[in-house]
Amino acid sequence: MSYAAAIDQLNAMAPELYARPGQPRRKFSLDEFRTLLAALGNPHQRFRSVLIAGTNGKGSTAATLASILTASGARAGLYTSPHLQSVNERIRIGNSEIPDDAFARLFFCVHDVAQQMVQDRRLPQHPSFFEILTALAFLYFAEENVDLAVLEVGMGGRLDATNVVEPLFSIITDISLDHTEWLGTTLAAIAREKAGILRQGSKLITLPQLLEVNQVLNEAAVALGAQVIDASPFLPPSGETGPYLVNALGVPVKIDSPLTGAHQQRNIALAIAAAVEMTEADIELFIPPGKRGIYAFPPFIARGIRTTVWPGRLERIERGGITWILDVAHNPAGAWAVRYGLSDVPGGLEAKTLVFSCLRDKPIAEMAQILFPLFKRVILTPLHAARAAAIEDLVAAAKLTQTPFLVAESVAGALRLAKQHAGSGPIVVSGSVYLVGEARSLLLAEGAESGGRAS
Repeated sequence: MSYAAAIDQLNAMAPELYARPGQPRRKFSLDEFRTLLAALGNPHQRFRSVLIAGTNGKGSTAATLASILTASGARAGLYTSPHLQSVNERIRIGNSEIPDDAFARLFFCVHDVAQQMVQDRRLPQHPSFFEILTALAFLYFAEENVDLAVLEVGMGGRLDATNVVEPLFSIITDISLDHTEWLGTTLAAIAREKAGILRQGSKLITLPQLLEVNQVLNEAAVALGAQVIDASPFLPPSGETGPYLVNALGVPVKIDSPLTGAHQQRNIALAIAAAVEMTEADIELFIPPGKRGIYAFPPFIARGIRTTVWPGRLERIERGGITWILDVAHNPAGAWAVRYGLSDVPGGLEAKTLVFSCLRDKPIAEMAQILFPLFKRVILTPLHAARAAAIEDLVAAAKLTQTPFLVAESVAGALRLAKQHAGSGPIVVSGSVYLVGEARSLLLAEGAESGGRAS
């Protein structure tokens, strides 16, 4: 079967979180997913892994750590979600996405096995979109003999499909309120779900957070006899905004990341701490004899951080004399990161126009209050997504902020309107992964036609 057929079947699957009208809400079960993986030969048991959970920053942390491992010469897998433009982005080895032919072959392998198991009543329901992709990624990493796979948790942690692995250690990034319908309405409840990725006698790499979150994570670690490793020593000196020096294994390392914003410094610190932990632990079961003790070698850390590829995070794209700043701020914490992070982007504080949209299950009014007052005008647009917010709700949120706004008929229309009203400053596109992904595709296609480049 073709790649196009695989994508069509994948897109036709039921929504991951919210059922269609008249359908019951999906129940997730790791036991069901383990049953599927057993039928596929338990591919997740054929490679070593690191598991990363959190509300914001987990993808950036995963991408940075995988880049450090790749710079060291390791064959590093990377599994992230969601994607910006192509589903292949979610599954990478080194600097390469999974090829279309491998994606199609493994998709139908997982899909057909699952379908037969449902028919035989060995599974009560067909695996979800995310479960299919996770099984596909595990098969790919196993086939390709990766040295280690860096796995980003999709949502929560305790019941997430990635949580079937036995990680070398776990990383938990910053936790805030998101997916409250599924994870709980308090920070403590959400932190408990994230802490579900910890293992008995394992290690947790994290950073100090709000007291409520710290307490839950520490209690979970104590209950499991897990060691908590604080990544704070790898943060920059207070007030540093550009490249900075940190000590890794007692040697100064210059940190110069393409990921902009003070919030990214926390994610980078977590990735460095993970690389150092691998080196100090000398994990002989996974590190080939010729590579032991080199993952935190300072030049590899510096090179890996410098060459990290993680688009759509305060990313600057130059097109036709206009600077675009794209960020997938999909919740209030992300919106605050954009608000503060614009000062770190060249020309960011001169931006007067925001293109915005988000999903209906997000706190639209709160995100609007954080972002909209920074701009002279906001352009609202619908999204091609099952969970897209209604334009009426976006308009109501804009009115509450008293920020002038325009309504576009599509993302492409919103970009055209933004160009007409931008003036001399950059244009910011933010509010949803779906929005940034579509806008980025349109802008890059425009550049290909004109010979332009992303900066």
